[in-house]
Amino acid sequence: MTKVGPKQRISEITRRDIKDLMVLEHITWHGRLEETDFLARLYDIDSLPSHDPRFTAARSDIHQHRIINFDWEDDWIFSDSRFKLMTADDDVFLSFLCETIHPVVRPNQTEVQKLLRRYNEILINDGFKLIEKERKSGKHIYTGLYVGVIPGPDVETVQQGLKSVDDTYVARQIKRIQDSIDKDPELAIGTAKDLLETVCKTILRERGETLPKEAEIPELVRQTLKILKLTPDDIPDKAKASKTIKRLLSNLGSISQGIAELRNLYGSGHGRPAGTKGLGPRHARLAAGAASTLLRFLLDSHRER
Repeated sequence: MTKVGPKQRISEITRRDIKDLMVLEHITWHGRLEETDFLARLYDIDSLPSHDPRFTAARSDIHQHRIINFDWEDDWIFSDSRFKLMTADDDVFLSFLCETIHPVVRPNQTEVQKLLRRYNEILINDGFKLIEKERKSGKHIYTGLYVGVIPGPDVETVQQGLKSVDDTYVARQIKRIQDSIDKDPELAIGTAKDLLETVCKTILRERGETLPKEAEIPELVRQTLKILKLTPDDIPDKAKASKTIKRLLSNLGSISQGIAELRNLYGSGHGRPAGTKGLGPRHARLAAGAASTLLRFLLDSHRER
């Protein structure tokens, strides 16, 4: 697997969370294979040393202590210094996880999808995901990818900023953005726009404002900025750095216009001719990140005022 960025972006916390997931839910990391057969797919276990003085290679002592004696714990792999899963470079750890859901190792695709989802829920905290690399015999083969930490608001942040928000609905929107960044950038862009619209309408409703009928998102954002007294005209000229603040607020307001245009041109919600080339994950991350910056500012301002 190609190495991605700095060698150790995946934290010890994330690695231990995945280890705990396997231990607590009794997930067999080697699937239907013998442990030595599984590890031989990733390591040269006939060259790695043995911890047992009776043997010369790792294959023999693993067989002795996991098959014959069975006196090692099921999670021994995470603490074995030869495999260094808790301290190795990211690509080593990701390769191990990808192998645990390889169709040769785990043929049940329902089980694979459940485990993939659980892995990604943990890995995304450090900006990583396991994504489909290719298909063989109709089965998915996965690889690890650094997608960046999406600076999106979490459900708790939205709940703290709004009183009447439907946190279940918001949670679905946020999860939809996170899950579709790589697999369906168009959906991520469209949902980023929808989430921004949800927050603006809720802020306006909580402040007793009449919602404009069929208002486009730029108009909703402008009205929300105005009711929160965050438009450039609301900043007195005598305030320190007033020009800079006004410029930032003006640029912040233009985010909604850009997201709306991206959504109309490429996002979900509009049919386009077959063969139309869409945007990629990097554009979806840009839209999600920009929307999140604006959302956090609006939520913080609404709560403080």
